Amino acid sequence: MADPGGPVAGLHGPPAHLGIGRAATPEVLAAWDIDVRADGRGLPPGHGSVRDGAVLFGARCAACHGAMGEGGSADALAGGQGSLATPKPVRTVGSYWPYATTLFDYVRRAMPFDAPQSLSADETYALSAYVLHLNGLLPEDAVLDAGTLPKVAMPNRHGFTGEARPDIPVAAR
Repeated sequence: MADPGGPVAGLHGPPAHLGIGRAATPEVLAAWDIDVRADGRGLPPGHGSVRDGAVLFGARCAACHGAMGEGGSADALAGGQGSLATPKPVRTVGSYWPYATTLFDYVRRAMPFDAPQSLSADETYALSAYVLHLNGLLPEDAVLDAGTLPKVAMPNRHGFTGEARPDIPVAAR
């Protein structure tokens, strides 16, 4: 005779409370609410120069990304301009990324690899300035801040589209 309770008789759903973790406080949430949009919304106060970025890059980034951003155990950050339409595209900050603000956002949240979110806003602006300089996008005397960073015109800024299917009206999707 078959079990009247079915194949899952006696099993109950997951417990309502697992007893691990803790509630996210406003302070914890604020520490993670640091994203920066392509247009620069969310950039913090601060500034950083190419010159300061060069020093920081040597101390915090070169071990993985190479002395001149050419790559090492981590991806190359510089070079590759003009290679995207070739059989072997080199995707770097200068050749592939559409917005300079994305560089700031990523570095601020995820770098250095062994200590993410440990850089100050000034350090992040400086590192962004230096990486953009390595790609020939900023002069050696450049200083970046929330007003100047979004104005950096990236070579691949038109290489992405926000509309994956422009042939189909939004209402039809």
